[in-house]
Amino acid sequence: FITIVAEDGVYSPAHIEVGRDRPIVLRFLRKDPSPCAAKVIFTDLGVSADLTVGEEQEVHLNPQPPGDYEFVCEMHMYRGVLSVK
Repeated sequence: FITIVAEDGVYSPAHIEVGRDRPIVLRFLRKDPSPCAAKVIFTDLGVSADLTVGEEQEVHLNPQPPGDYEFVCEMHMYRGVLSVK
């Protein structure tokens, strides 16, 4: 799994590379109490998760074909890219 921190308006890391044809587990840790950071959304994959301040939330994704998949907060201020190679 990969841990992504949501803090100060950014996801860190904001660019993640994973191998194709494998299940993906991303662990989000929300440190920002702003309502903007309350949810992460993978629009192209139809997946979202609510994030609680100070708690890790795992997001499980099915194996994906190669490509770039953006993930954002509800207001699209936090932005990241999952690159499947």
